[in-house]
Amino acid sequence: MVAFVLLLAVLAPVLWTDAANAVDTGHIQQGASAEHWAGTDGLGRDIFFRVLVATSLSVRLALLATALGVAVGLLLGTAPLLLGARIGRLVTAAVHIAVAFPGLLLALFFAVIFGVGTTGGLLAIGLALAPGFARLTHTMVAGVAGLDYVAAARIAGVGRVRVLFRHVLPNVAEPLVVNATVAAGNALLAFAGLSFLGLGVQPPDYDWGRLLGEGLGSIYVHPEAALAPGVAVVVAGLAFNLFGEAIAKAVGLDGRLGGHKVPFRRAPRVTAAPDDSAMLVVENLSVRFPAATPVRGVGFTMRRGDAVGIVGESGSGKSLTALAVSRLVTEPGVVEADRLSFLGADLRAGEHRRLLGTSLAMVFQDPMTSFNPTMRVGGQLAEVARHHEGMDRRAAMARAVDRLAAVRLSDPERRARQYPHEFSGGMRQRAMIGMGLMGTPALIVADEPTTALDVTVQRQVLDLLASIRAADDVALLLISHDITVVEQVCDRVLVMYAGRIVEDLPAADLRTGARHPYTKALLAAVPDMTTDRSLPLTVIPGRPADPAHLPPGCAFAPRCPLADSRCAADDPELVETDGTRVACWHADVPAEVT
Repeated sequence: MVAFVLLLAVLAPVLWTDAANAVDTGHIQQGASAEHWAGTDGLGRDIFFRVLVATSLSVRLALLATALGVAVGLLLGTAPLLLGARIGRLVTAAVHIAVAFPGLLLALFFAVIFGVGTTGGLLAIGLALAPGFARLTHTMVAGVAGLDYVAAARIAGVGRVRVLFRHVLPNVAEPLVVNATVAAGNALLAFAGLSFLGLGVQPPDYDWGRLLGEGLGSIYVHPEAALAPGVAVVVAGLAFNLFGEAIAKAVGLDGRLGGHKVPFRRAPRVTAAPDDSAMLVVENLSVRFPAATPVRGVGFTMRRGDAVGIVGESGSGKSLTALAVSRLVTEPGVVEADRLSFLGADLRAGEHRRLLGTSLAMVFQDPMTSFNPTMRVGGQLAEVARHHEGMDRRAAMARAVDRLAAVRLSDPERRARQYPHEFSGGMRQRAMIGMGLMGTPALIVADEPTTALDVTVQRQVLDLLASIRAADDVALLLISHDITVVEQVCDRVLVMYAGRIVEDLPAADLRTGARHPYTKALLAAVPDMTTDRSLPLTVIPGRPADPAHLPPGCAFAPRCPLADSRCAADDPELVETDGTRVACWHADVPAEVT
């Protein structure tokens, strides 16, 4: 229907303008006939051809008014994010007041201000549509602007405009497009109403509303004169509104714009490195932002089947290191490394795209924000196989069901048809691990996979990762703030503080062989069954170092009980001794933490 209306709007003026403007005084105010299907008007002009030709102006004005309303609505709706809370509250209050008035009343108000005519009507309808679109935009933008990844972008120094266009609007685009399409139908009806009242299109121009007004005077003796433009308004209005509903259904249930398949490029096979060589090599890795360098000189290697844990307090650079290895750090962040290779591929050269989702899997911290809430879980897992492996829909869905079963979800076929909100926290985390297993991963990077889960579910998720590692010789890079979790799951532990590794040692030696005061403090801060409940819990004094304002010398010195003048002046290097590495001037010296 929309295609027909738009085609008619383009072709009708070219084909029938002369027939619509031909005056025939011998056939004035005649009813419908074989010669004039909808009769004639007061000058004997054919009403049917005039209705066809009026399609162009009616649709054009409706689309222009919609574009104006959407543009103004976007500006008003995003004002709190762009201009700050104080000015944003004033704009939002004005929008709420405007929304309280009926749209037609607002249109009449603006029509009086801008004057009678096509331009005045265009501005009136556009500005009357803006408040409703602004409120919708404001509501959706506010919901996304409060999410963690937007806060992280702001902390990283991303400007407000880039945050809006890169992180916020893409995540609310679908409902905005749907409402804009529906608004086009409303704009068409509203413009017809203005012209019907004599406030819109003026002679000699004419649209459907003006033709409807002209035909109303003789409706009892010549009803076709009003019926023909009325039918045109109803059909076109229905076309745009039904089109909007169709888009809403497509993006809401199918997850693919317009129902077309997402084009894919088959991922080439990557030859695994020999068992006796390093699979992942990280040398002198740094991540820089305009205001800080939160990761500094990190280096480690992993072989097939290795389980390496990275621990440290919040802000120590653990997750950012994992994102940098996976090349998921976006601008303005800059990743630098002397060497960053995985399975022989140089990740610095952009070769990571063919590895993500196949040989390198990422399990994010919060699966609820990592899963698209509007898509079924099975469809999201299947998308990985369709994009990376080139599978058809049926094969990809079968693979998704198989992976859900592999991560021990009961009744995987039913679970694949459910949405993320129908899963518990532990089930969502398992499904996220299943997404990582859609390919044949050689390395799983798990960023805080047990956060916000109860201890029983934590144990199940950790056991699942361990079984996957044992079954397929998959390497595991586990990021956690819980040093006891890393001790139980991993073979080796990397302790990070202020963006650098301060100690690297086997997990089996963690309790007895820790040499750095920070590692010892982390272990002492974890209570166990033997902890004396009559005493205060052990804590690490002070606050973690600020990456933007690191102190001279050792970053841990302000909190370290062993710190001296040398620690405050010189930053110790990471020195290797007997298979362990430590960066401390006073390694192995006993230290107490209270």
